[in-house]
Order: sequence, then C-alpha cells, then structure tokens
Amino acid sequence: MENIHIKRNHDKRIKSGHLWIFSNELEAIPELPAGSIVEIYTSDNTFLGLGFYNPHSLISVRLLKTNKEINIDFFLDRISNALNLRKILNNTGMSRIVFGESDLLPGLIVDKYGEYLSIQISSAGMENLKDVIIDALLRVIPNIKGIIAKNNSKPRELEGLTLDETVLFGEIPDEIITNENGIILSISLKQSQKTGYFIDQSNNRKFIISISKNINVLDCYCNQGGFGLHAAKAGAKEIICVDSSDTALSKARRNAELNNFSNIRFVQSDVADYLKNELTENRKWDLIILDPPAFAKSKKDVKTAIKGYAKINRLAMQLLSESGFLATSSCSQHISEEVFLSTIQFEAAKLNIQLRQIFRGTQSPDHPILASMPETKYLKFFVFQKISI
Repeated sequence: MENIHIKRNHDKRIKSGHLWIFSNELEAIPELPAGSIVEIYTSDNTFLGLGFYNPHSLISVRLLKTNKEINIDFFLDRISNALNLRKILNNTGMSRIVFGESDLLPGLIVDKYGEYLSIQISSAGMENLKDVIIDALLRVIPNIKGIIAKNNSKPRELEGLTLDETVLFGEIPDEIITNENGIILSISLKQSQKTGYFIDQSNNRKFIISISKNINVLDCYCNQGGFGLHAAKAGAKEIICVDSSDTALSKARRNAELNNFSNIRFVQSDVADYLKNELTENRKWDLIILDPPAFAKSKKDVKTAIKGYAKINRLAMQLLSESGFLATSSCSQHISEEVFLSTIQFEAAKLNIQLRQIFRGTQSPDHPILASMPETKYLKFFVFQKISI
C-alpha cells in the first residue's frame, strides 16, 4: 500500500478531524489509479489512517479514520453505526441513513424510503467498492427490496466519474408511498431530483405547521409540494405552490390528492417572474416560503448567488402582509449563515422593513454535522415576521 505524506505545517486541520486533504498539501502526487487506498502520514511520519486517493481531484485524499482493512467488515461496522443513530432519532422510515463524511463514509450517501434505498456515490474510492457497499447494505437492512444509484451529482465529474442512474439491486417501483410528519407522500426514485426527496427540510416543514392556520401561503420552489402540504395540514385558507418544473408540480398534485387537500393551487412559473407579477397586482401574502435550489455550486458562484438570494427575498418581503411571515432558505454550502442573514437584513433595511426572527433551522438530524468539517453544515432556514410599525 502506497504511503502519502502531508507537507510540513499542513496537518493541523487534519489532526483536528477534517477528512479532506487537498493536492497542494501533499509532499508528492503519486501516479496511482483513482480510488486507490493509501496510508497517510504527517511529514514526521505520524500515521493518520487510511484514505481514498485520487490524483485527478482537488481533494486528493478522503480520510477513512481507520487503520483496518477496507473490506465488508469495515462497511458493516460503519453502516450499522450510522443506522443505529437514525434508530435513536426514531427516523428510519424515510431517512438519510448514511451522510458521507458525517458518518465517516466520505463520498457515500444512502437514503431509505421504506423498503427501498437510493444511493449516491461521489468519490472514486467508494465507486471502486460499490459491490461491497451493496452487499453490506443488504446485510445491515435485510428487508430491502430495491436499491437505485442516483449518481447525477457534479462532484462525480470532479472525481472523473461518469453520471448515471442505475438499479443496482431488486426492483424500483414507479411510485413509493411514504410519510413525512403525518403527510402521505408519493415518491418516484426513478424520476426525482437528487436522491428522491429533500428529506433535510423535514423539521423545518414541521415548524411551518405551527404558523399556517387560517392564513394564505405562497410556497416558492415547491418541488414536490413539501412545505405547501404542511401548510395545508395546518388548515391554511389558501395555498399557491410555484415551481418551474412541470414534473415536480405533477408530483406535488399527486401528493395533494393523496391527502385530500383541496385548498392548494399549483402554478408553473419562474419564481422571480411570479413574484414580480404579484407585486404588480399589489397582492399580499401572510406567509411566503422560499426554498430555492443551490444558487452557489462552487466558490466562484458566490457573488452571483448572493445577488440571486437578495432578489427573491427583496421581492418576497414587498409582498408580505402586515405581520406576515417570510420563511427563507439556502442549501448552498458556499454561502455561510452570516452572509445569508446579512443579505436578507440588507434588503429589508433598503425597503425600510423591520424583521424579527422567530425560528432558526438547519438540516434534519439524520443529516448530522461533523463538528470538525464545516462543509457538512450546509442548510440555512429562517422564519421572520414583518413587524408592523
């Protein structure tokens, strides 16, 4: 097994628990196949553990925090530990049961929808061991009927991997019926974005129930209807769900039908255009929800992303009724909480609007945050009330 050394004075972050070693931190870049398992040492030969190596990626090494052989037993142990946490959280029906680095399995995501799994592999090392991972998953969760790989993420390209969506085990039905916070959901793993459903917003959706009774609600970037459905469950008077994707809206309609919600209307539109039109018509809303896709896919996108968040939040704030609520979110890992909050506050000040924060959310506990890796904390969610003066 090849030994790789970190440059002198470049190991402090790694010793504190970070799992990524970048190419400019290595003493040398050996010519090894992508995904090779290597031993990692400091410049003074202190052993740091095994890791996956990729000479073609900016993240040259993903540490595995082990000195044991990377085999079926390794994956059985790590996946079992991850699943046990979700059992403690009472979150094993529809849940993320493996969250990459946070479960010390860098480059592997596994979502569970009842008896079906959706996995995403974003590192060459995990790709090389895909068959072993599937074997381990089937041993740890023996009642699984189907596993699909949703390998459609940009990080795969950065690792030199191809994009694909493939059924790896059993069969995947066209529709899976599951449940979130007492709401029936129809999930299509074959046609969905990401790994099936945005489970990370589950706790934040639950909060929306507490403020939605007898009010009118505008759910922007509604996707499969998550937030709007929760407002309907709370007894909102009127709900309009807006999304640019006809596929997403068709799934949202199906979910509304399954729950017998008749107070939701669905509109296909660009969200910014819809908000501008509402402003022209001088429409007011008691609750506006903004849950856009990641505006910043990388650091180079940050400036453009901030402008995007500023725009939609500015438009939404102008549409709030007196004492209305703004629920606003960012899933861009490259946008910090401080930057996101300051962007909203700056736009509010320009409009002479006072906001008070009543809820601060993040990703659900089945998406745990590794304290030593800020990269694992990505979801920001805030609810503000407009103060009437």
